[in-house]
Amino acid sequence: MTAHTTGLHHVTAIAGDPQANIDFYIRGLGLRLVKKTVNFDDPSTYHLYYGDDAGRPGSLMTFFPWGQVAPGRIGSGQSTTTAFSVPEGSLGWWQNHFRALGVDASITRASADEERLSLRDPDGLQLDLVASSTTDPRNPWDSSFVPAEHAVRGQHSSVLTVANPEHTLRVLTEDLGLRITGETSGRTRLEAGDGGAGNIVDVVADPSGPYGLVAGGTVHHIAFRVPDRATQELWRQDLVERGFHVTAILDRQYFTSIYFREPGGVLFEIATDTPGFNVDEPLLELGRSLKLPPWLEPSREAIEASVAKIDVPEDNNELAPQNDQPVGGIAG
Repeated sequence: MTAHTTGLHHVTAIAGDPQANIDFYIRGLGLRLVKKTVNFDDPSTYHLYYGDDAGRPGSLMTFFPWGQVAPGRIGSGQSTTTAFSVPEGSLGWWQNHFRALGVDASITRASADEERLSLRDPDGLQLDLVASSTTDPRNPWDSSFVPAEHAVRGQHSSVLTVANPEHTLRVLTEDLGLRITGETSGRTRLEAGDGGAGNIVDVVADPSGPYGLVAGGTVHHIAFRVPDRATQELWRQDLVERGFHVTAILDRQYFTSIYFREPGGVLFEIATDTPGFNVDEPLLELGRSLKLPPWLEPSREAIEASVAKIDVPEDNNELAPQNDQPVGGIAG
């Protein structure tokens, strides 16, 4: 192998109403909108990025909110659950918080060391909040909607559901460099880099379940981290030589990306940690205005007329908290 991923970079999902999406992820989950841009392949719709104060890899959840999109079907060949890391002992607060917002959320215990709160976002996307006995050292976004002592620290893990896990596990271990750290009936846990929250993938076998349909309320793809473009180029060459159909390197303005589909059907992305979300606006201004890449700037007037009007809470641009982790990535 040329490279090993150091963990999760982001998860991208399909949403409907962009305002409902903003309200849930800012006011409900307490994340920061770190970039308001458009889908570079379809500039008539937004691409919304949420994360910590600077949008560090491993904190990111992104959406294509396509308005009146048809509902999808969660099933095999997808990333079926996206989990966020929260402090131990905080799930009672979160359950009450969501109850006040009219969101059903139930607590389940996955193991002696891990407790989960399961819920769905306004489009039906499956989410978990995971409270682990292992402290997550990442700093939360200092949101006025969620107290810091309970706030999301970043991604915890993603669940991949596939009919036959054997080939998916081989790709994750042999081609992406994750290692198997636990197995229970029908579920295998893998970890990247230093392990722990933000570096975990759970593969679930579901040979008889329905195949997923990507549309509203489903994950479009899951992205893994690579430090820079030079490493990404070597990794792409390695994947092509191993027989994968890999896209060219695509400029996403805040990182570069390659995509390929693993044998179980899940679309994987490998995204760089750099240059980061402050490349086109100051840290304190992230998410405030519509940002376009240089090649779309000539069409700004038409794009602004085509996208829905949305309201971003002023709290999204309060003074950002200090964080001792670099903007390009989280420590480790």
